[in-house]
Amino acid sequence: MSTASTRLPEGRYGRSSDERADRTLKVVGAVLAVVMIGLLGWFGYHHVVKNEISAEVISFDLSKDAVKVHLEVHKDAGTDGYCTVRSQAANGAEVGRADFRFDGDGTRIDRVVTLRTTSPGSTAELVGCYPG
Repeated sequence: MSTASTRLPEGRYGRSSDERADRTLKVVGAVLAVVMIGLLGWFGYHHVVKNEISAEVISFDLSKDAVKVHLEVHKDAGTDGYCTVRSQAANGAEVGRADFRFDGDGTRIDRVVTLRTTSPGSTAELVGCYPG
């Protein structure tokens, strides 16, 4: 004796609820992907374009209680801001940190700043530059 099939014939009664759910999930996933890509682009644009001050450490000179740091700062004309510099000892402990203000109409500032340290430093590191 053969068993009768309990499945409905394919295509006779329209889409199943599983097919409708799959399509809805695909649409929701596509919309969320577009929103996420848009947000990433927006944050990336504001991080790169709106950063009005950048700098780099050209050289540094170590002494017993200070580090002289030669900074080159690039900024938009008329933008005021500051750069944070730190020094670490040979064991990695931070021995000095200070903010140095840069203002004026120039777009390139080349300056040597002195960072006081609590003990002899072995490095000079630019933490970051910020408008303000």
